[in-house]
Amino acid sequence: MISLEQIHRDFQVGDQVVHALDDINLDISAGEYVSIMGPSGSGKSTLLNLIGLLDRATAGHYLLNGEDVTTLSDVEQAATRNRRIGFVFQSFHLVPRLSAAGNVELPLILAGMPAAERKARVAQTLQALNLTDRAHHKPDQLSGGQRQRVAIARATVTEPAVVLADEPTGNLDHKSGGDVINILESLNQRGITLMVVTHDAEIGDRATRRIKMRDGRIESDTQADADR
Repeated sequence: MISLEQIHRDFQVGDQVVHALDDINLDISAGEYVSIMGPSGSGKSTLLNLIGLLDRATAGHYLLNGEDVTTLSDVEQAATRNRRIGFVFQSFHLVPRLSAAGNVELPLILAGMPAAERKARVAQTLQALNLTDRAHHKPDQLSGGQRQRVAIARATVTEPAVVLADEPTGNLDHKSGGDVINILESLNQRGITLMVVTHDAEIGDRATRRIKMRDGRIESDTQADADR
């Protein structure tokens, strides 16, 4: 499903070039549950942003379902991201002036879905995440855990094949964080490919495949069964 071939991502910092990703080769199959771990600055979030089409490689090729998305225009990448990929951020990134339902509806508006179908899909998604009674609340009226559930609803309302989560529990207490991970894992159990960037080894070890990064490179890539 996801294939990265000799991916490099360089950033110019002053007169120096920082190799955020250095010759990454990675294949992720449909339905996998993958954690990406490593110290700060190891390239975890850069890798997730690139897979989520929020960033572009300096060199190399990224194939999504066999299509080389590296060469797509910004508009084409945005359309592909909206159809196929859901992204959950540490800081939620909800629109403050919109209600929970309004935030969840945004990707469907961008996709051009008719209003009646949008409303039904939003209601169904909010109900699945136990947010029906919070549908008309704005983000500042919600707890951190509720905001992250709204973010997950927004990420999954388009029924993407892949969900990417960047430190999804980073701003949450232990209980709320556990609830969020359980929700993400339930999506994976329905067949959605799940990739989670985390500093938390306890969360990372729940994945069936664990990738550890250092200095922009993949240091190790192991299956859970190999550790038992």
